[in-house]
Amino acid sequence: MTTTESLRDATVATQANVYFDGKCVSHSLTLADGSKKSVGVILPSTLTFSTGAPETMEGTGGRCEYLLPGSSVWVSAGPGEKFSVPGNSSFQIRVSGQPYSYICHFG
Repeated sequence: MTTTESLRDATVATQANVYFDGKCVSHSLTLADGSKKSVGVILPSTLTFSTGAPETMEGTGGRCEYLLPGSSVWVSAGPGEKFSVPGNSSFQIRVSGQPYSYICHFG
């Protein structure tokens, strides 16, 4: 699996998105083609995220486990691995040990 190492021609929002008392911090990006992404890091914790649009999470460092809606099985993911979450839903993610860094692809 290949991990995305850079995103070209992106406008970066300088205001950080800080969630869950700082356990997740990200920055929003808009690419030249208009697509939206965020890049961030999740510190060791178990968190529940709600989605508006469908999301694909791509790991770029560390490891996480995630629990998708309707499932009772936690799945492990690391650098270069992706998982998709439906829009208008929620998912759980847990990180232990090293922080998990990611790119979130929206839509």
